[in-house]
Parts: sequence; structure tokens; C-alpha cells
Amino acid sequence: MTTIQNYIDGAMVAPVSGDYLDNYEPATGQVYSRIPDSDERDVAAAVAATARAFPEWSTWGEQRRYECLMRVAELIAERREELARAESIDTGKPEKLAYDVDIYRAEANFRFFATAILHFSSESHRMEGQAINYTLRQPIGVVGCISPWNLPLYLFTWKIAPALAAGNCVVAKPSELTPMTAYLLGQICIDAGLPPGVLNIVHGLGAKAGQAIVAHPLTKAISFTGGTATGRQLAATAAPMFKKLSLELGGKNPVLVFADCDMEQALQTTLRSSFSNNGQICLCGSRVYVERSIYTEFRDELVRRTSQLVVGDPAQPETNQGALVSAAHLDKVSGYLQLAREEGGKILTGGERVLLPGRLEGGYYIRPAIVEGLPLQCRTNQEEIFGPVITLQPFDTDEEALALANGTDYGLAATVWTQHLSRAQRLAEHLQFGIVWINCWMLRDLRTPFGGVKHSGVGREGGVEALRFFTEPKNVCVKWGL
Repeated sequence: MTTIQNYIDGAMVAPVSGDYLDNYEPATGQVYSRIPDSDERDVAAAVAATARAFPEWSTWGEQRRYECLMRVAELIAERREELARAESIDTGKPEKLAYDVDIYRAEANFRFFATAILHFSSESHRMEGQAINYTLRQPIGVVGCISPWNLPLYLFTWKIAPALAAGNCVVAKPSELTPMTAYLLGQICIDAGLPPGVLNIVHGLGAKAGQAIVAHPLTKAISFTGGTATGRQLAATAAPMFKKLSLELGGKNPVLVFADCDMEQALQTTLRSSFSNNGQICLCGSRVYVERSIYTEFRDELVRRTSQLVVGDPAQPETNQGALVSAAHLDKVSGYLQLAREEGGKILTGGERVLLPGRLEGGYYIRPAIVEGLPLQCRTNQEEIFGPVITLQPFDTDEEALALANGTDYGLAATVWTQHLSRAQRLAEHLQFGIVWINCWMLRDLRTPFGGVKHSGVGREGGVEALRFFTEPKNVCVKWGL
């Protein structure tokens, strides 16, 4: 059984309390490792280490930081199979998915931001005959990065890499449900020669370790990805302390399928956007609206394909759906399926727990479900389930489709399937979402801004937006000489 340690000041260290938490393997339901039950003392040590490291790291210059972060990326690439296996065991997702998506993106995040800082520019403004103003973009100092359990290393590095590239030092906390690849990243940083204190990884519970990061007076900015309720609590602590905040929160994402779509492409991609990673991706489309003239055809084929998805051992290449992340999350998803029935919904396929033999008999498996016949305002259509459950509903007009799509408090991502260019552009302008995909899903350019509106978050990540968040602008005005 692995005992995970905190990564503080360049070394692996035990929690101050000496206490550990059990870490469960979702595929088996059994404890397979222990993680530090860190508290404010561990966070204080991590913050002190970052504060000591910041003066030197911030003056290294972009080229030296680039070279160091690229070494981290290269070691992630070398250990890709090991990291993918660890991610699969820790999350319950298919190992192939972890290899192709999670670990690939973790490496890409470091490569992208290491390179981006070399091209990060600022503005200048000439006052004719008087002066010139130019903007300096300077690192903030000590920043906190808190990431979720669904894409552990992928989203952990999505925050850490731009913060480090911009010259900050970081105290980071991964989810207590999926700590293993963050632990391995600490080892990689040691091997890559990252200076002590530049990155510190503190494991533990959000209410203890996470809250301590947010509340510490020396953390100047907080980047958080997770649930909307947690984001609200975090903001209540950080806002009165005037910390910079980037909050990427929940989603209840619509998929609009029009009669003139490429049916095969829409079906293939909607199947993927509904159930990838067991629907445990904030960008998954959970509300599918289909134009009435093709509704029956689309519904029946989507149900057929969903019923054929293989739920099984995450280590096997034929598995499409692994285990949900925890027993508590399995109970939550099952509870929403019962709620859907109570609200008048009809489950067209799936929804039942899957019991596998042998060592997998205690795992958290459930068949992906499609629900029909629910009104927009019911809880099943309004609340984020974050699991392999989607709802289907027909619509008759563009206006109705738009109203259905915009009819929740969330505004992260929307997908539109149509060959009508004017319709697509008109809808994209009026959809109240931070991301709109037209005839695609999860086609991501790391240069583009990422984030949501309404209850889906505050601020943007990705590309220049991330580098701007992790720096402070300073205007310098130079008057012309006489």
C-alpha cells in the first residue's frame, strides 16, 4: 500500500499531524493507498517555502523558466504509461482514456505555457508629443491552485503550468479522491530540477487544507475548479481579503440538434459528449434537445448505441465505461435517477448498477442512462449530476431551442449541430455560455479563453488569459524629454 506524502520545499514530507486518509480504488471499492490529512500547519510550511523561493524564481527570466518547465514536460512524456495506469486506478476511468487524454494534456499544458511565456507581450500607448505609456506584467507572488477529481493531472497542470511560467510560486491541492498523479508529479519535479519551494503540493480535505490555502494572508490569488457550492464558499473567504479569483465551476450543458445536421456525426459525438469519462467532465452535454422532425430517429439510435457501451474493468482495452469515482458519487447519481422517475421521466436505457465478478465486485459501476419526458424546470434538468445521465427533449423552433438551452443557472458550454451557417452564428451570439461548439465537441485550442458565465464561474483560463490572471499589470508613464 502506497503512502502518499506532501511535496513541500523540494522534498516529500509527512503531514505535521501524522494522520492519513484512506484512498479507495473505484474499480474495486478497496483502500489501496493513504494520503496526508493535512491542515493549516502543512499549508503554512508550504506557503513559507514559496515565499522564500519567489524572489529568485521570479527573476530567473522567461528562458530559464521555459527550460525548467520543458524538462517537467519531458519527464511526464517518459512516464506516460505509468501515469496513465495510476490515473486509471485512482479515478476508475479506462486506462486508454487516461493515456490518450489526461496524461497527454498534462504534458501539453507544460509545453504550451513554457513556450507561451516566451511570446507573452504587453501594450504600449503613445501620447503624441507628450509621453509613452507601457504596461509591465509582473508575477503576483504566492498563488493557490485547487483542482478537482475528474481530470486530476490534466486540470492540476492546467493551473500550475501558467502560474509557474509567469514567475509565481505555487501552493497546490489536488482532490483528496484522486491524489496519486499529483504525488507522482512532485517526484517528477524533483527529478526535473525544479528549485525547492517553487511548487508545493499539499494533500488533504478541502475544508482543512483547501480552506487554509484560501485563507492564508500570503496567497495573493486563487485558481479553483470544482462545484459551484464550494466555489461560493471559497469566494466568501477570498473576496474580503481582495485576492484575485478564477473560478471554473459547474455546468448543465445543452446540445442542440437540428434536422439539417450531419446525423452520423451528431450521433457519434453526442454519444461521446454525453458519456466520456462516465459523464464526469464539466463540459459533457447533459441536456440533449432534438428538432421534432428527427427526434424519434435520433433518440432510438442514441439509445441503441448507449446500450452497447461496455461497462467494465478500466484496465481492459474494450472497456468504454469504468467505475464512478467514489461510493458517495455512485449514490448521488443513483439518487438523481430515482428523482428523475419521481419527476415523471422515463428511463429509456441504463441507470442500473453493474456488479462485476472477482476483485471488481465492490466497484462503483453503473450503466449510462438516457431519460425522456422531463420538463425544463425539474431538478433533474436544472442541477448538475456530473455522471452518465442525460435527458432528451424535442423542440420545434430555433427560438424554443434557444430558450431551452439558456434555461438554467449554468453557462459553461453549449453544442449546436446544424449545416445552416446563419443559424449557427445567430445562436452562438445569443447562447449564454462561455464556450459554444458548432458541429463538434471538445475541440480545444489551448490559446483560447476557457470558462463560463452565470453560476458556471468567474474569469477565464487558457492561453493569454491564464498568463494575465497570474500577473499584475503595472502602467509606466514616461514623459518625453524637453
